[in-house]
Amino acid sequence: MLNNTLNYNFMKKHIKICLLFLFITNTLSSTTLFAQALEQDSTYKKWFVGSTLYLLGNFTEKHNPEYIQINFGYRITPKDVVHFRFKKSVYDWPLGTPWGKIFDGTEDSYPGKARILAPTIGYQRFWWKGAYTSVFALNAFEKYMDKNGNKIGNGYTLYLDFYLGYQFKFFKKRLFFEPAIGVSYWPIRTNVPESFKAVEQKYPIHFIQPGFDFGFNF
Repeated sequence: MLNNTLNYNFMKKHIKICLLFLFITNTLSSTTLFAQALEQDSTYKKWFVGSTLYLLGNFTEKHNPEYIQINFGYRITPKDVVHFRFKKSVYDWPLGTPWGKIFDGTEDSYPGKARILAPTIGYQRFWWKGAYTSVFALNAFEKYMDKNGNKIGNGYTLYLDFYLGYQFKFFKKRLFFEPAIGVSYWPIRTNVPESFKAVEQKYPIHFIQPGFDFGFNF
């Protein structure tokens, strides 16, 4: 009976030691892996700045957009990116106009133009190598003007942009270019002048558009 008790206590003591050893080993292993993950992820936690090739539209005479776009972003993880953008532009034709009417020059025009200032926030997710999807919310504060440049009202439009694209990197991953195909949808549009509504009401509140963003990582 005494021997059985001694053996039980001996086994119990060794089991505790083994469990303690496993706990310490597991803790150290987890800490090491976590530190390595942080070290690896830190290479992706970089800011970037950029813009878009739509700036080239400023060289056109007809429907000149007077376009300005500045992009800022931060890579939270290797696959998750938060975007901050600021856009300024002018447009004098309905944004839902089909591409066919744009290419053949039969698009309608507003009896004036609208100037927008649009702070924007977005999220981008990389799925495989450079392939990604993204979503952006543009808060467009609009100033409507007649053909003489006189202000006729202020409005607001919420644009939701969805993209599917691929990111190409150059010069040791410092520069990137992101061609994409997307759709813009504006579910909220307020205080549009009646003369502008009369032109745009026959067009949809969405528009398929390409994306041509580029940027510099730092």
